[in-house]
Amino acid sequence: MGKPDPGASDPNGDAITPESLAALPIFPLPNCVLLPGGLLPLHVFEPRYRALTRDALAGDRLMAIARLKPGHEAEYFDRPPIHEHAGLGRILCADELPDGRFHILLRGVGRLSISSELPAERQYRRVSARLLEDRVSGRPERVRSAHLQLCMLCDRLADVLDEGGAQLRELIKAQTCAAACADVLTAALVQDPDDRQLLLETLDPADRLDRAIAHVARVLCELAPCTGAPN
Repeated sequence: MGKPDPGASDPNGDAITPESLAALPIFPLPNCVLLPGGLLPLHVFEPRYRALTRDALAGDRLMAIARLKPGHEAEYFDRPPIHEHAGLGRILCADELPDGRFHILLRGVGRLSISSELPAERQYRRVSARLLEDRVSGRPERVRSAHLQLCMLCDRLADVLDEGGAQLRELIKAQTCAAACADVLTAALVQDPDDRQLLLETLDPADRLDRAIAHVARVLCELAPCTGAPN
C-alpha cells in the first residue's frame, strides 16, 4: 500500500472538523459496517467512488461507510436508502492503479448519525452528519469489571485458537481504555452485519463490553466446549 497518513491512526478523531462533517462523502455498501478501531480494505472501481477517493485523499482523508438497507438493489445506481448510523473512516493507505482504480485501507475513527443528505452536486453522495459520543451510564465499577472479564476471556480464547492467538493478546494489551477495547475486539471478531450495526449504534460502553463478552464466550464454547466459559 501507499504512504500512510501520519494522523490517520488517531482513534479519537482529533482532526475531524465541523466543516468535514457538514459535507462528508459517504461510501454506501451492502452488509458492511465499519466500527471504531476496525480496519476495512476496499477495492474502489466504480467511477463515482474513484472520484470520492481522489477528493478524500486531496482533503482530510475522511469518508463515512454507510450500510445499505434491505431492498437497495433496485436503486443501487441512484440513491438507495442507508442506515442513519454510519462508521466514520480515515484512509490509512491508498494505491492508485494504472487504470484509475484504487486499493485503500480505512480505519474506523468514530460513530456518526446522519442528519441529512446533500443535493447531488458531485458524482458521489455527501451528507451532513454529527459525531456520536459515548453515553456513560454511571456504572464505572461495572465497566472495570467487564473490561477485566473480557481480557480474561480473550486470553483463554488465544490459548485455543489455531492461529492468531498472539495477535489477539497484543490487540487487547494495546487498549488501555475499556470502551476502545470493546470496539477494537468486536471490530475484529464479530462478522454478522446486524450484530455489527447494533454495536455501532450502542453508545454505552458497558453495553458494548457486555456484547463483546457474550460473543467471545460463544466462540470459546464452540472451539473448546469442554472447558466452558466463566460466568
